[in-house]
Amino acid sequence: MATILDIRRRIRSVISTRQITRAMKMISAARLRKAQDRALSARPYAQMLTNVLLSLVERAEIYDPDTGEPRHLLLAQRPEKNIQLVIVTGDKGLAGAFNANILRAATQFIQERARKNIDLETIGRKGRDFFRRRYPSAKADAQERAAPTQIVTELVGTLNKFEFAQAAELAQDLIRRYSNCEIDSVYLIYNEFKSVIAQRLLIEKVLPIRRVGLQEIEAAEEVSEEERERRLEAARSAGVRAGPADTAEIDREAAEFVQTKVDYIYEQPPQELFNALLPRYVAIQMFRAMLESSAAEHAARMTAMDAATNNASKMIDALTLQMNRVRQAKITKEIIEIVSGAAAL
Repeated sequence: MATILDIRRRIRSVISTRQITRAMKMISAARLRKAQDRALSARPYAQMLTNVLLSLVERAEIYDPDTGEPRHLLLAQRPEKNIQLVIVTGDKGLAGAFNANILRAATQFIQERARKNIDLETIGRKGRDFFRRRYPSAKADAQERAAPTQIVTELVGTLNKFEFAQAAELAQDLIRRYSNCEIDSVYLIYNEFKSVIAQRLLIEKVLPIRRVGLQEIEAAEEVSEEERERRLEAARSAGVRAGPADTAEIDREAAEFVQTKVDYIYEQPPQELFNALLPRYVAIQMFRAMLESSAAEHAARMTAMDAATNNASKMIDALTLQMNRVRQAKITKEIIEIVSGAAAL
């Protein structure tokens, strides 16, 4: 049986751990608020860009009237032989099942397409470390593939400070490879964030673009009801808005552009504008995914640290009760020894 001194040491250790987890929870809550604001502030631009493209679709001949083939390379559909998979994970752990779920979905995606060539682009240290142990990295000057599944790009330490310029550069590289027929499709695996309790893991097809403004979801995984309750409780205790922000007014104003029956006069030809804005549409999709993944990671870490803090409090109560029982048993034993010694005299 543990002594009182051992139990007290363990209680002090758990109290120190609880202080750390509580501080990490509050830090994640503060960062979550900023990540939510960033994702929300980028939404009007993304919606207006989408609506401008939808307006241009009605005015520009994006498909050849004779053959029906798309005139823009990003709209061209072809059989999938070479796939690029962009995997967005976090750089740190202690976020519950956030990273594990993404890695599991990516592994399943690769296994289902084992007969195809897959180029992996890992964003985040957890994804890089996981796949580096399983697949080789492609060499820049190599004429042949290192393996059917290989790592072509690694980005570490950029998720929580991701800027649109980085998204544009990433999208430009994807567009270049797709236009040169180096890859036939681009898939993106990330966590879609609507609110603290409304999140889902998505596998989204980014290229080719089948229809502007429509997310092409290959697979989606919703969180369980039990996990929703845990996240709601964590948000309440941290003072974070649990529900989605009210963006109805922003959505209405952005939708007016495409719904208004007005024949807009563009300075450049509609076809030229459409060709110039379509790559930016891919870039804003990448940027949106990064912002939502960052917010989802902070929400997952806040929930995990809240659960760890609650578990630490329960453990402290249990250890305190055990210590009181051991102390009471020791006192009782000493009393019995004194009474027995007095009776022997």
